[in-house]
Amino acid sequence: MGLVLLLTGLLALGASESALVTKVFTGVNLLVLGFVVISGFIKGDLHNWKLTAEDYELAMPGPNDTYSLGPLGSGGFVPFGFEGILRGAATCFYAFVGFDCIATTGEEAQNPQRSIPMGIVISLFICFLAYFGVSSALTLMMPYYQLQPDSPLPEAFRYIGWAPARYAVAVGSLCALSTSLLGSMFPMPRVIYAMAEDGLLFRVLARIHARTRTPIVATVVSGVIAAFMASLFELTDLVDLMSIGTLLAYSLVAICVLILRYQPDQEMKNGEDEMELQEEKIPEAEKLTLQGLFCPFNAIPTPLSGQVVYVCSSLLALLMTVLCLVLTQWPIPLLSGDPVWIAVVVLLLMLITGITGVIWRQPQSSTSLHFKVPALPLLPLLSIFVNIYLMMQMTVGTWARFGVWMLIGFAIYFSYGIRHSLEEVKSDELPSKPRAKTLDLDLSSPCAHSI
Repeated sequence: MGLVLLLTGLLALGASESALVTKVFTGVNLLVLGFVVISGFIKGDLHNWKLTAEDYELAMPGPNDTYSLGPLGSGGFVPFGFEGILRGAATCFYAFVGFDCIATTGEEAQNPQRSIPMGIVISLFICFLAYFGVSSALTLMMPYYQLQPDSPLPEAFRYIGWAPARYAVAVGSLCALSTSLLGSMFPMPRVIYAMAEDGLLFRVLARIHARTRTPIVATVVSGVIAAFMASLFELTDLVDLMSIGTLLAYSLVAICVLILRYQPDQEMKNGEDEMELQEEKIPEAEKLTLQGLFCPFNAIPTPLSGQVVYVCSSLLALLMTVLCLVLTQWPIPLLSGDPVWIAVVVLLLMLITGITGVIWRQPQSSTSLHFKVPALPLLPLLSIFVNIYLMMQMTVGTWARFGVWMLIGFAIYFSYGIRHSLEEVKSDELPSKPRAKTLDLDLSSPCAHSI
């Protein structure tokens, strides 16, 4: 809790100061990670990737102990199988949740069109190398079933006889914790500021400090809430809560990408002639037919085609949720060949394929964008499926805490935000005047960088 409040004060000083501290901590962390990886490959033993149930019995014999296909897995390079990989990915997803920090600082970047995509790709690659290297080094240095979950790195160095290296690892762990907290807390005040400026949250949260030019009130409030959560819940509970929230946010971004790319161009026109010219391009009366779903008559998006994609995307999200729920909660009947469950999965796959075909046949918007997702609609749908599948790996307690957090958010939105949003105010001011709806792709929005 004290570390969270200290980092909150650092964030309030300004973006450049917090970025400098983050660079120093990240540099130290990378040096320690490099030391761990090199040490692991030097002192590692490939036999630790070929362990069997007999090795467990020789290492920890006991009359009532069962190790094969039990809590310790079945041995080999992947002892817990593909299911274990997915459960680990759902739990360790917090390693890849800091990229909203890059997206939410788009307004502060000199060349966001170039620096934001490069920053995300390079950061992803570095995170992959770091986690891949450390996990490989740990499991090479000592058998994975002897690793201590609370302090795996110090125990691994003690196991190989390098006990003094534990102090270097402790320094790296402290730097890693501070960097992780900064990476998580840095975008949060800016997201709160953007929502408060729009009116979705209380206006006082949009105040900017005159000297540091940072959202000071949003930074303090978010820091206090983070410190309260850190003192109230266990670290594993907070990690799971952050992971499931981030997975949901990424799924919503993917759905938004899918919907917005198939919507008609909605640009503000200054003259009535331009408005009439735009209306001439769209048929006055459109009818939804079966042939129109798969063979649209228009080469450009229309309000009808946009509505079709909107409905189809909602159906796909629902069907994928049901499919992931079946695959994660009832895998044994599927693997055993139960015809009922197999028929359910086949039906869901057929519906998903058909609806995807409908979306694929709709015309896409030709508007030039700085950030454009390729391979629509397959790539967003793949992202949605993976995210939902990982969410289904979470425990019931995590879903309960997430549900309470969502209820708090909905209560704030329906009691305050829905009545004070700028979009709602604009629609109230001009109730009868036709107005071209504008899509404001603010560079501080993660959705803007993903379209």
